[in-house]
Amino acid sequence: MVALIGNRDNRSFMSHANDWYDRVPKVELHLHLEGAIPLAPLWELIQKYGGDPAVPNFPALEQKFRYRDFSHFIRTWVWKNGFLREYEDFTLIAAAVAKDLRAQNIRYVEAFFSPPDFARHNLKAQEITEAVRKGLSQVPEIEVALIADLVRDYGSERAARSLRDIAEVKDLGVIGIGIGGTEGDFPPALFSDVYEDARKFGFHTSAHAGEAAGAVSVWGAIRELGVNRIGHGTRIGEDPALLDYVVQNRIPLEMCPLSNVRTAVVESLSKHPIRNFFERGALVTVNTDDPKMFGNSLSEEFRGLHEALAFSDDELRQLILNGIESSWLSSEKKTELRTSFEADPDWLT
Repeated sequence: MVALIGNRDNRSFMSHANDWYDRVPKVELHLHLEGAIPLAPLWELIQKYGGDPAVPNFPALEQKFRYRDFSHFIRTWVWKNGFLREYEDFTLIAAAVAKDLRAQNIRYVEAFFSPPDFARHNLKAQEITEAVRKGLSQVPEIEVALIADLVRDYGSERAARSLRDIAEVKDLGVIGIGIGGTEGDFPPALFSDVYEDARKFGFHTSAHAGEAAGAVSVWGAIRELGVNRIGHGTRIGEDPALLDYVVQNRIPLEMCPLSNVRTAVVESLSKHPIRNFFERGALVTVNTDDPKMFGNSLSEEFRGLHEALAFSDDELRQLILNGIESSWLSSEKKTELRTSFEADPDWLT
C-alpha cells in the first residue's frame, strides 16, 4: 500500500514567517486558483452547502488533503470543487487567494482556473471569469493574470467550446490556456486543433505534461500543441534527447517540486530532478501548483530546494528571475519587474 502523502501541518512552515524565503519578492507561474483556497474560506463554503458527514470538523478537512497517489488527488480535487456552486463563491475564493499571495510577497502570478469543472452547477465560463476578476481586484497590490484550464478529461469538443467562451472575456486578464487533469488518458494530440484556435484568439499556451505520464506526453505537448511552456515536466529526464531539446530551445518548465512529492510522482524532494535540469541549463521555474491542498507555500519550495538539493542563495535568486523571464509579460514589464526585484531591500539575504 502506498503511504499517505499530502498536506503537512501548516505550522511546519508558518514558524519561519520572518525568514528570507518569505520576504524575498517572488513570482508564480503554475498556481491553480481552486487548489490555493485557504482552508478557512473553503470550510465556510462546505458549511454553506450543508457540510459533508465525512468531514465533520476543521481537523478532518486538513486530513482530507492527504493522498495515496495522483488519481486519489484528482478525486479529492473533484470533491473540493463540488462546493463552488455560485458565482459569488468564486469572488470569495479569488479575494482570499490574492490576500494569501500578497502576504507571501508574491508580486506577480499567472494562475490557472478551471471553468469547465463547474458546468455541473450550470455556471457559465464567462460569468465565472467575471466573478474571479472581481475578487482579485480587491487586492490591487498583486497582479494576477489568468490562464483558463480547459480540463482534458472532458475531451476536445468540450475544450473547444470552453475556449470560445473564454475568448469572449479575454479582456478580463485571461492571457493563456492550458490542459490539466488525467494526463495519460487524454494525450496532447487530441487537443491540437484547440491549441491552434487558441493561438488565433491571441492566447499563450501551456500544457500539463510529464507529471502523471512520461516523456512521450511532453513530446506531444511540444510537437502536437506547440506550447509556450510545459506544466511540470518532471519526467523529461526519462528521454535524454527530450531534455537536450528543452534545454536547447529554452522551453520554460513550470516545475512544482513539493506537489510532485505529495502526489508520489517522485519519492522525495532529494530525488526530484529539478537540480539536474537546472544544472543542464533548462529554463526552470519554481511553483506551488495547489498549495492549500498540499500544505506548501512558495517560501517552503525555495527553502526545500536549499535544504534538500543544496541550491545556493544565488541559484534561488536565479530561479526567481527565471520565473520573470518565463512569464507572459511584455519585454518592458519583465525588465521593470526584474529591476524592482533586484532593488528590493530583501533581494539579498
